[in-house]
Amino acid sequence: MENVGTALAEMTMPQISPLAGEPIERADAERLAGVLKALADPARLRLLSLIQSAPEGEACVCDLTAPLGLSQPTVSHHLRILTEAGLLEREKRGVWAYYRLVPTAIATIADLLTPPRKRATKKAR
Repeated sequence: MENVGTALAEMTMPQISPLAGEPIERADAERLAGVLKALADPARLRLLSLIQSAPEGEACVCDLTAPLGLSQPTVSHHLRILTEAGLLEREKRGVWAYYRLVPTAIATIADLLTPPRKRATKKAR
């Protein structure tokens, strides 16, 4: 079993939110921008949604081409970008590759984009 797609786990995400009221370091801004760039595509957002809503929270490329109306190479390209950004994990099973969301990656991005006051209110509930 081969797991691929831990770029967010392997690279350190910024410890400070760009909305925290303090300047974010250039390297941190570049890392976060890279992940957000991977998200900033309608097909990739749909892929995340389709994978998350699939039975057992995972899907194969063969399950994703028809709902997106895109060719298999195009879907594979988008999945690779999402995997390299650390948003998806890829597990090879025989000739098929299955993809699932990396929940900690999505939570990290959500936290970084939530202003600290809102984050404190959310955790207090």
